[in-house]
Amino acid sequence: MGVMTRWTSDQLPNLAGKTAVITGANSGLGLETAQALGRAGAHVVLAVRNVAKGEQAAGSVPGSAEVRRLDLGDLASVREFAEAWDGEIAVLINNAGVMFPPEGLTRDGFEIQFGTNHLGHFALTNLLIDHVTDRVVTLSSSMHRAVRGIRWEDPNFTGAYDPQKAYGQSKLANLLFTLELQRRLSEAGSAVRATAAHPGYAATNLQSHAGNSLLRRLMAVGNLIAAQTAQAGALPTLFAATQDIPGASYVGPDGPFELRGSPTLVGRTQAASDPEAAQRLWTLSEHLTGITFPMTEKS
Repeated sequence: MGVMTRWTSDQLPNLAGKTAVITGANSGLGLETAQALGRAGAHVVLAVRNVAKGEQAAGSVPGSAEVRRLDLGDLASVREFAEAWDGEIAVLINNAGVMFPPEGLTRDGFEIQFGTNHLGHFALTNLLIDHVTDRVVTLSSSMHRAVRGIRWEDPNFTGAYDPQKAYGQSKLANLLFTLELQRRLSEAGSAVRATAAHPGYAATNLQSHAGNSLLRRLMAVGNLIAAQTAQAGALPTLFAATQDIPGASYVGPDGPFELRGSPTLVGRTQAASDPEAAQRLWTLSEHLTGITFPMTEKS
């Protein structure tokens, strides 16, 4: 029996002539993803809030790259980005996110993690989906396991704020969004696939924004002793974006507790696999953002 080889970014297909849009691509997992796709020949669009940082990051992306401003915490910015888009997108990667910040709201009044990690990407995907030709990849997290479900009556965590649970809810929402997006794409007869990925425990600057200083210090130590590199953490995203896997698949590392390792299809909680909850979240998200799915069912 042959030895299984680890999947690496060297195994990416030739992406010449294809465009990839990556949110939050100026550092960490997003930048590693951009660099790998650039090496494979893709034209990479870094969709970032800070254009100056984005331009600096784009300089490290091999081949063809450009920067466009996108603030996922501001639906007007999301609309502006989408309205300016012209041409095909082979792969849309919903990578950007905030984790454990102090309590705060987006410009439109949503809890900052739910609003940025889920609603911003929900809006962006629906506004761009007619341009997408192959794949929508949305980043989730093992932290989706930290919550039992969406807080339907209070998704904004008004009152007692729990940043960890709010983050978990946003990551559960990412998986439910992927599930319902795939259902809608299939129903519309589209060949586009919606997939999800999580990086395991990867050393990035995402952890540095925690509002709790003790938690920030603990995560910094964890980055040094337990985490895999951001380059390794980007592999599940790259796998989900390019490999022939079923729609609604979820990709993560194959090591113990999915903390590190080679990309493989991984499981999710029952709450993240519930088609009724996925449809209910979609309806709620349409109501909150005012943005709907543009494709119609094929008869």
